[in-house]
Amino acid sequence: MENHEQSCKVKFYSGEDIPLELHKVRVVQKLYLNPIEQRLKAIRKAGFNTFLLSTTDVFLDMLTDSGTNAMSDNQVSSMLRADDAYAGSQSFVRMENAIREVFGKKYILPVHQGRAAENIISQAFIKKGDVIPMNYHFTTTKAHMELNGGTIFEIYKDDALNIKSSNPFKGNIDIDKLKALIQKYGAAKIPFIRLEASTNLIGGQPFSIQNMREVRKVADEHGILVLMDASLIGENAYFINQREDEFKKKTIKEILHTMFDLVDFAYFSSRKVSSTRGGAICTNREDLFLKMRDLVTLYEGFLTYGGMSVREIEAMAVGLYETTDETVISQSPSFIAYLVNELDKRGIPVVTPAGALGCHVDCMGFLPHVPQTEYPAGALAAALYLISGARGMERGTISSVRDEHGNDILADVELLRLAFPRRVFTLSQTQFVLDRLTWLYKNRHLVGGLKFVDEPAVLRFFVGRLDSVNDWPEKLMAQFKADFGDSL
Repeated sequence: MENHEQSCKVKFYSGEDIPLELHKVRVVQKLYLNPIEQRLKAIRKAGFNTFLLSTTDVFLDMLTDSGTNAMSDNQVSSMLRADDAYAGSQSFVRMENAIREVFGKKYILPVHQGRAAENIISQAFIKKGDVIPMNYHFTTTKAHMELNGGTIFEIYKDDALNIKSSNPFKGNIDIDKLKALIQKYGAAKIPFIRLEASTNLIGGQPFSIQNMREVRKVADEHGILVLMDASLIGENAYFINQREDEFKKKTIKEILHTMFDLVDFAYFSSRKVSSTRGGAICTNREDLFLKMRDLVTLYEGFLTYGGMSVREIEAMAVGLYETTDETVISQSPSFIAYLVNELDKRGIPVVTPAGALGCHVDCMGFLPHVPQTEYPAGALAAALYLISGARGMERGTISSVRDEHGNDILADVELLRLAFPRRVFTLSQTQFVLDRLTWLYKNRHLVGGLKFVDEPAVLRFFVGRLDSVNDWPEKLMAQFKADFGDSL
C-alpha cells in the first residue's frame, strides 16, 4: 500500500496552537444531548458506572478508544473483498503481510482481542511463583498473569506518577530497579520483561527507544525474554519521533521496525491499532510461536482467523498500514494535547505532558475532599457526565482490587480518562468538554463520593454498581440549572 505520509504541523497566524482535522467527514452518526434531569436518572440507573450507560444517554463517548476509532474509506472498502474461508483465507494472508511489513515480525497468531493474547501468553509462559517486571500494568494483563500464578512488579521511574511533569518518557522502566529485581528473584523466575507502549493507566505515557535498548541489554545478559504490549504502538512511535532527538528525522515505519527489533515477541489489540476488532501475537522466533500455537486453536479458533471475522481482518490489515502515516496517528495526540494544555492553563489538575489515548484529569487534585475509599475518579466521571453528557472512564481505585482482608488496594493515581478515538471528535466538541470541566472545577466542592452496592470479585469496574454517599448529584444539578438555565 502506498504511504502518503506528510507533515501534520500547521501554524496559525493568530499564534494559537489549535489542532487541525486532517480528514473530511463523509458519514455521520446522530448524537444525543439530553436534559440534565434525564442524565441524572441515567447515571443513577447505571449505578454511577459510566460503562453501564446506554449510548442514547451519552453525548460525547470518551469512555475508550478501543474499537471506537473512525474507520477510513480504504478500511471500509477492504471489508467487501473478505475471503470467508475457515482455513487458508486470503484475508489472513493480507493481514499477515501487513504485520510483516509494518512491524517486521514473521510469525503471526491471530486472536479476537488483546486480552485473548494476554491469556495465551500467560498460560504459555507463566508458572506459579514467577515474577513479571513491567513499566506499568493494565487491568486485564494483571488479572491474567495473576490467575496463572505470577506476580507483577511495576518498576517505573520515580517521577512516573508525578501528575505535573516535563518528562517526555514517563513510561520508561527503571533499569536499576530491574537489575535489583533480577538479583533478588533470579532470571529463572522471570518469564519475560513486559513493556507497555503508551502506558494506559498512568496517562498514556510513552517509553523511549533508548530505554528499550537498556532493557534489551539487561535481558540479554540474563537470558530473559522481552515482551511488548503494542496496542498503542503508533502513538508511542509518534512521541518518539517528536521527543527523542535521534529519531526526529526517521519515518514512523522506521521507528516501528526499530522498536519491534528490540523485543522477542509482541501482542496488540487491533481495537486500538487499526480501528477494528481483533488482535495478534507476533514474533520472529519459531520456538515461541510453537509454544503458543496450540493455545490459539484451543481458545480462539483456527490459525487463519483467530476468533475474528474475515471482514475485521481485512480492515485490520489496512489499519496497520495506516499506522505508519503521521497524519493518521497524530490526530488523537494533537487533540489530547490541546485539551490538556488548555486545562493546565486554567489551573485544573491534569496529567502532563499530554500522552496517548486521552486526556487524564487528576481526580485527587480535582476533588481533594473526597477520600480514595469513596472513589474520587468514579465520582468525577459521574459528575462530568451529569453536567455535560460526556462519558469518560474511571482509572483509579475502582479499577483496582481488594486485598485478602477485603480492603481496597488504593490506586497509585486517581484519573478520569477522557479518550480521544482517532478522527471522531471535532474542535467544538473538545471545547465543550473544556467549558464543562472548567465550570465543574469551580463547583467541585459540590461533588461527593461513591460506595459500592454491587461489587464483582474480578474486574469490578466493568459491571459493578455504586451509589452516591449522599444527595450531592441533586445539589450539583441544582447549581448547574441555576447557572445555565434551560441550556443542556
